[in-house]
Amino acid sequence: MENEELIKQCTEKAQSWLTPAYDAETQAEVKRMLENPDKTELIDAFYKDLEFGTGGLRGIMGAGSNRMNIYTVGAATQGLANYLNKCFAGKEGISVVVGHDCRNNSRKFAEISADIFSANGIKVYLFDDMRPTPEMSFAIRHLGCQSGINITASHNPKEYNGYKAYWDDGAQVLAPHDTGIIEEVNKVKVDGIRFEGNKSLIQIVGKDIDDEYLKEVHSISIDPEVIRRQKDLSIVYTPLHGTGMMLIPQSLKLWGFENVHCVPEQMVKSGDFPTVVSPNPENAEALTLAIKLAKEIDADIVMASDPDADRVGMACKDSKGEWVLINGNQTCLIFLYYIIKNRIATGKMKGNEFIVKTIVTTELIKAVADKNHIKMIDCYTGFKWIAREIRLREGKEQYIGGGEESYGFLAEDFVRDKDAVSACSLLAEICAWAKDQGKTLYDVLMEIYVEYGFSKEVTVNVVKPGKTGADEIKAMMDNFRSCPPKELGGSEVVLVKDYKTLKATDSQGNVSALDMPETSNVLQFFTADGTKVSVRPSGTEPKIKFYMEIKGEMQCPKCYAGATADAMEKIEAVKKSLGI
Repeated sequence: MENEELIKQCTEKAQSWLTPAYDAETQAEVKRMLENPDKTELIDAFYKDLEFGTGGLRGIMGAGSNRMNIYTVGAATQGLANYLNKCFAGKEGISVVVGHDCRNNSRKFAEISADIFSANGIKVYLFDDMRPTPEMSFAIRHLGCQSGINITASHNPKEYNGYKAYWDDGAQVLAPHDTGIIEEVNKVKVDGIRFEGNKSLIQIVGKDIDDEYLKEVHSISIDPEVIRRQKDLSIVYTPLHGTGMMLIPQSLKLWGFENVHCVPEQMVKSGDFPTVVSPNPENAEALTLAIKLAKEIDADIVMASDPDADRVGMACKDSKGEWVLINGNQTCLIFLYYIIKNRIATGKMKGNEFIVKTIVTTELIKAVADKNHIKMIDCYTGFKWIAREIRLREGKEQYIGGGEESYGFLAEDFVRDKDAVSACSLLAEICAWAKDQGKTLYDVLMEIYVEYGFSKEVTVNVVKPGKTGADEIKAMMDNFRSCPPKELGGSEVVLVKDYKTLKATDSQGNVSALDMPETSNVLQFFTADGTKVSVRPSGTEPKIKFYMEIKGEMQCPKCYAGATADAMEKIEAVKKSLGI
């Protein structure tokens, strides 16, 4: 009965799309779904509206209210335009940047968005072709715009597209603008979307912004001399068919690297991502072709960027000469270790520097910061929170780097989102610095573990699909709150942080306040032996995530295998304690 009611609701909603407000192609697609005896596709396309959330839109492309199409994108843009005109009422010349990635329909959605902004009297800087997400952030700041959007679904599978919205500081929108925009978007009806653009308000940009951005990216190089000595460092790079191909090889050349090998099959712009299962540099499979090329030419480093070039993945040779992947926590750790150590060595520290990491990222970064007397700030997951910390300290303290465990890093403050263009360039410099001392990137990582202690980070995703799954996830979080574990893997829980109540409670029952900008549905458990477990429901997928970090000791680089084996054993014990 419930299913019949749902089909009835979806049918009525779909029929409202068979009006002249929608184009012939969309109507034909909707008719096909209505006529299909199997109503699965109809339900999935219409059972809800694709929500404009705090990060924008993301969904599967196709006709329907729960899909990425010109109408859902149009409503988002119209709502954002309405909010900008309200927010900056009286300001002459409101302007926005519009960019896009390599995905199917991305250019179309970008051009339609540019038309809508311009129809609402807003000046548009539209990029001439696909560009990395961080360049959008840079362009907003560089051109003095009030907002900007990038059409991208980041590293999602090929069926997806998305819409990232930015504010005037080049960061993704935060309160109060996030909820303000959402309210405006939710008010928009299809006949209120102004699709007819004002071409005189649309300016095509490209190489001029590229050159300015690349010049700024080059300015963050810490030790150009080491690059001059190691300019023949053998680099393999893949853009995974995406926007990185537009700027990353250029950036590496500008920094002075002369031996860069791009994976030819993946230097082909394609929204179908034909050479990978998923265009995500976090997945080993995505680096298969790059590692194959690296073995053929005996390269020093492999680097990959995701389709919108904000995330970076990497692989290097271990002590046995085998290619191994460097995970997101290790990536962030290596970057910040190098920046701190070499800024000190080259006399660049002024004493007001700070770094930022997210609360679920490895605590080893804090150990590095503390030992070197550098201020470290913890923030929520997502680069908009790192951008917020930069903004709060602008003009008073100097940001020198920040990142998160999900392969995002930002080494500069002239961009306010994660940046694979600068990260790949800086990674090459780190490898050159290591090679200059007869070492590899892997050797550098081992030295960090010996000096600062070993840690192993594992994320466990417990998938719970559907409404029943959502109820189960809520029940799990409620249970962890009311009955937090007393021990994890045999070690006593000495501190519980609850970001929903913004309270930290120690084992004696002492309660202190957590200084965060807002509440978040995250729990953290810290044990006497240094284990950290963070628990949070995913905001975009039907799963609950457990981020585990196990501490250990490493007396020498050769102790790595043993330390890893001990940590994995401990992780199994922790999982048992958590009942997962």
